[in-house]
Amino acid sequence: MNFLRTPDAAFDGIGYDFTPHYAEVAAADGTALRMHYLDEGPRDGPIVLCLHGQPSWSYLYRDMVAPLTRAGLRVVAPDLIGFGRSDKPAAVEDYSYTAHVDWVDAFMEAVDFRSVTGLFQNWGGMIGMRVVARHPDRFDRVVVANTMLLDTTDIPLDASKALRAGYGDLPILSAADVRDAFAGDDPLAAAVWVKYAGENPSFSVRDVFEVITGKTDDAVLRGYAAPFPDRRYLAGPLSFPRLFPIMPEHHAERQRNDAAWERFASFEKPVLTAFSDGDPVTRGFDANFRTRIPGARGVDHVIIKDAGHFLQDEQPEQLAQAVIAFMEST
Repeated sequence: MNFLRTPDAAFDGIGYDFTPHYAEVAAADGTALRMHYLDEGPRDGPIVLCLHGQPSWSYLYRDMVAPLTRAGLRVVAPDLIGFGRSDKPAAVEDYSYTAHVDWVDAFMEAVDFRSVTGLFQNWGGMIGMRVVARHPDRFDRVVVANTMLLDTTDIPLDASKALRAGYGDLPILSAADVRDAFAGDDPLAAAVWVKYAGENPSFSVRDVFEVITGKTDDAVLRGYAAPFPDRRYLAGPLSFPRLFPIMPEHHAERQRNDAAWERFASFEKPVLTAFSDGDPVTRGFDANFRTRIPGARGVDHVIIKDAGHFLQDEQPEQLAQAVIAFMEST
């Protein structure tokens, strides 16, 4: 497998001054890949494992580190393979949903963290919850924030076949069009996102964050785009939308999610939902976690106010305090 490694200089001047740490994981063909992780706070503090999604990296959690570590917590935030300071397989075909689960699983084995509190957002939840289902013994509790775990009850095979049939007729739109599709509850919004990220030659990580968050701070936007100095480095972000398990070819992944949900039917460890009030992408999916996981019952679930999809960036203090209160109460 061919892979790229973003030069360290690309991360200068973006307000991300944490000491880098690395663990080694293997690709399916045996290629050794370096996986970066942020590791801040007391070595003996309770671990909060922060998983990002698409198209972000551990930079997303930068403003949560201070409040969490002040509370005596150890903050660990890996960069998924293909993102951040982690190695980046060069071909879109090098990535799969299960490969990401395997890589995070291998990371957990390599660092051997236990008694972990998971904090999962976006693809971080779709991947992280599969890892929790595999190894519940490593986790004490879980916080799910603006994420989902799609299974065959959410998208039956007939529904995904209908999506596939209509996909070819969709125009290739812009990041702003994707935002508007989700905001307008367009039933094809997910497919519009897949089409934009997978087929628009002008796909830009910077544009995604500028349009979806409304941020105009150049330093912040450069920070999100820093791992991807040119299009050669974008295979990870470009692959994720194609892996979103809504099409017929993803049926096996939805079945794997079925198996995870079966394990969660007896998962008694505490689970907190901390979804934002302004995220059209995952709106309503918090109910799945609250009703289907025993450990979520009786928990004081929270709504993060005045935040959109990337709530760690928009309301970092509010989310951090929710995590701290949840950990203290359980």
